[in-house]
Order: sequence, then structure tokens, then C-alpha cells
Amino acid sequence: MTTAATTTATTTATDYNALPNESFRALLRDFFEREYPAELRFPTTRLHVHQIGGWTARLSQRGWIAPAWPVEWGGMGLTPEKMIIFFEEQERWGVGRAPDQGVVLVGPLLLQHGTEAQKRFYLPKIISNEHIWCQGYSEPNAGSDLASLRCEAVLAHDVDGDHFVVNGQKTWTTLAQDATHIFLLVRTDKAAKKQQGISFLLVDFKTPGITVRPIRNIGGHEEFCEVFFENVRVPQSCLVGPLHGGWTIAKALLGFERVHLGSPKQAQYTLARVAEAASALHLFDDAGFVDRYTKLRLDVADLGTLYSRYIEKVKRGEPLGPDVSMLKVFATDTFSNLADLLIEVGGCAGAQRGDVDLGDACVDLMTSWFNARPATIYGGSNQIQRNILATQVLRLPS
Repeated sequence: MTTAATTTATTTATDYNALPNESFRALLRDFFEREYPAELRFPTTRLHVHQIGGWTARLSQRGWIAPAWPVEWGGMGLTPEKMIIFFEEQERWGVGRAPDQGVVLVGPLLLQHGTEAQKRFYLPKIISNEHIWCQGYSEPNAGSDLASLRCEAVLAHDVDGDHFVVNGQKTWTTLAQDATHIFLLVRTDKAAKKQQGISFLLVDFKTPGITVRPIRNIGGHEEFCEVFFENVRVPQSCLVGPLHGGWTIAKALLGFERVHLGSPKQAQYTLARVAEAASALHLFDDAGFVDRYTKLRLDVADLGTLYSRYIEKVKRGEPLGPDVSMLKVFATDTFSNLADLLIEVGGCAGAQRGDVDLGDACVDLMTSWFNARPATIYGGSNQIQRNILATQVLRLPS
């Protein structure tokens, strides 16, 4: 860490948890409808900073950019019940997802594992949008088997002080082209067992030696990137947790990521599109469709309850066990099942990209399907998550 910044944590004056749910919902609805840019409603792709930066600035100014963070660090301190309302109102109005890995991943991690100096330096800059973060985990030969990573950091000592020299590559890094910083999992001891020789670093993208190369995906968008490191010097003060102790930090962060991926937001959005398309096509008169729709609607409701349970654990500062994989699997499977149903509802038009005219409504049928497939893979594929549940939760033989 290269600065002596002593920015103090901000606080929010309103106790949102004390508001009745309907009053809180009305407050959110009014703000989203007044302030969120109309042209960005219901985006079909991940939005970049240049598109949605004005909106995140408004959220930051309002004190609403980190709804789950403690109030003393600039968050809203919402209960799980209020968090669900927050997400529901975002989805109802079609609020796009901003580059948010600082808020949903780095912030909670530093609150649990960061030094006081790291918290004072990084957390206010996440809240103010000065720092935009991306994740440096996966490598060409280290995805689901993340502990096989080879990106190397060697601790060096010279007149500039103690620092790591990083060399290697990361891939599938979401929106790295927009980021100012990357949190990085690196190998610091090649002689140790693979889980024991890993460390966790916070890296400024302005550091010389970093190259970002976007990857075009199946939908024609550049959401993911490759990131290359060539003799990148990182101060030792940017190490989170103990040297060679990064695997424990990584597991904690994967827990936060799986809670985030377990959010009901995408499933709620797709359920609303299914209902919109089905109403336009008068499918609610079909008992078979109503049966399938009702089962999935109940799955979305159950997902909200399960998500609340894990959000409450995070707020209490409790460690997330391997059972959090259940949330990730259920959320992304439900999202995927709804995306499949949306395609089926569209019939012959189901394979058309963009808004499809269904008579009484125009509905985007394909985008949810494009997004649902990778959702079952990133954050650890659902097959790997089921293996984790089988061996570490159910204690079945491997």
C-alpha cells in the first residue's frame, strides 16, 4: 500500500431497517424511477463503467452503493429482509448491474481479513467509486481446480523496500478493461503443496507490466478479459492475510462470491420476462404451462429465503462453510430453468436475438439464456459444487 491515506469511514444517517417494509420499498421505488437512466433499463449485456458510471456515482452520493456493508464503513447495513426488497425493486425497474466486485467481494473480505490500514485505505475508495475492482483467479490451466494456478509472485528486497515481483497470466477476468485494481491469487512457494503455497495480493492496474486483452463471448460482447503480468512490482503491504496463507483467503472470497451468485436477482428478472411473454401469448389459460410456471415461481421464492439465510451469516461475520455451494447451485439452476422456459414460451421466435414482438408485448427472449449458461460455470462449475456438497457436507466417499 503506497499511501498514508487516512480517509475515515462514512456513515449514513437513516436507519433503513427501522422503516416499515412498504415505506422502504416506496423510498427505493421513487429513487430508482427518478434517478436511474431510462436508456439503461433492462440492459441485455453487462454495462461498462463509461455507460453506468453516472448511476453508480448517484448511488455513492446517496449512500446506497453498498447495501450489505456495515453503516460505520459507509454501507446501508440492511437486514436480509431489506436486502431482498432492495433487489426486488432494482429488478422491477430494470436497474443494470454495475462493475461491483469491490462492493460485493473485496469489501467484505477486507472487513474480515484486512489490516486496519488496508480497511482505511481501500474501503472508502470502493464506496466513492474511485477504485473499480476485478478478480484475478482463473488461469488457462487452473479454473475449477484453482489450486493448480501458476501465476508466480517472488518476494524481493531492495532499496525501494519489500515487494513481490509477479509474472504470469489470468483469464476470464470480468470487465478488467474497466478496472483500476485487481485482487490476485498467486503462487509464492512452488515447493509447498499446491494449496499451501498461495498468497493473496491487491494490485493497482497503473503498475507497469500489466496488459489487459478483452475476450469476445458467444453473445458478441467483451465481458471477459485475459490479464498478463510481466515483472509487476507489488508492495508487500498489499498482501492480505499471511504469506502463503492465500488459499484460506481465497476460500473465504469464494464463499462471498457464491453468496453473490446465489442472489435471486437474475431468476427474478427472468421470471418477470416469462410472465410478460406468457401473458402476451395467453399461456396462463394453459394448465400445463401454469403448473411449470408455478413450480419455478415457488423455486424463486425459496431461493430468496435461502439467500437471506446466508446474507445473515455474512452480516454476523460467521465463516461460510462448504454448504454455501448449495445456494450457488440452486440459484443458477433456477435461473437456467427459467431461461429455458422463456425460450420455449417464445416458440418459433424463441431463437431470435433482441426484443421479439409477441403481439401484446415485446420481450427479449434470448439474453437470459445466454447469461444463464455461464452462470452455472463461473464461481466454480455446478458439477464441482455438487462434488463439494457430496464430499464435504454429506461426507459421501469420493
